[in-house]
Amino acid sequence: MLAWYEATGRPLAFRATSDPYAVLVSELMAQQTQALRAAESWTAWMVRFPTVLALAEAPVAEVLRAWAGLGYNRRAVALHRAARVIVEEHGGEVPASVPELEALPGVGPYTARAVAAIAFGMPVGAVDTNVRRVLGRVVAGGAEGFTPASMQALADAVVPAGRAGAWTHALMDVGARVCKPAKPLCADCPASTWCRYAAGERPVGERPAAAEVSGAGDRRPHPRFETTNRWLRGRILKQARDADNEAWIPYVEPIGVHGAHAVREAVAALASEGMLEAREAADGPEARLPR
Repeated sequence: MLAWYEATGRPLAFRATSDPYAVLVSELMAQQTQALRAAESWTAWMVRFPTVLALAEAPVAEVLRAWAGLGYNRRAVALHRAARVIVEEHGGEVPASVPELEALPGVGPYTARAVAAIAFGMPVGAVDTNVRRVLGRVVAGGAEGFTPASMQALADAVVPAGRAGAWTHALMDVGARVCKPAKPLCADCPASTWCRYAAGERPVGERPAAAEVSGAGDRRPHPRFETTNRWLRGRILKQARDADNEAWIPYVEPIGVHGAHAVREAVAALASEGMLEAREAADGPEARLPR
């Protein structure tokens, strides 16, 4: 798998560094964003905020503007808070231990282990949905029988000595490009020789992927994105990003299909999460990015 990764791994910009801060930024960006888009944003981010201290000292408004296009904006606020914790409690150095990394704002078990492995070479396995699927299929034909603890133990046990960073990237690429949830490309997989799933061994009672069942699929209607609260929050933040630094934006009119009451509630929620400053004016709420 390491040889496959060295020959075909995706040349993402952030994979060229093992700097702990740069790795932490890349992992938080890639949590819920496609890797290629995260890599593009990461390059610009590292120019603007090249160090933990530069990020910690930046206004939240500037951080949120730099995060534009990545979505899930609370990650930007969490990363900013994490930078301040690193400066205040760790002397400006990203901590190396998994428990200390997990204690940072916005950092969960997967991100902590990814940073520990890639930046510090620690022999720990970063388990996300893709990695869980790859390891579960190779070892047992599927991940259904694994508890979170047993999967973590497996992931830790298979990290090659001295290759934790490359191994982490390799598993991510196998899961994203080959070992797909439906119709995995087993013939292209570097682990197919040893994989129980590829050999046709599946856990008893395993549900086949939807695409493997003739005529199957999720036919439930999905709401249009423009009707969701996530869309509304994005539009509100975009208006604040596009405004002058000091300007208060009135949010008293409907936005799209969302009425004034829904807009008011979304503004209040964003303010409570640290993504806006809000105040009540004569006609209703006003807001701007935090200073």
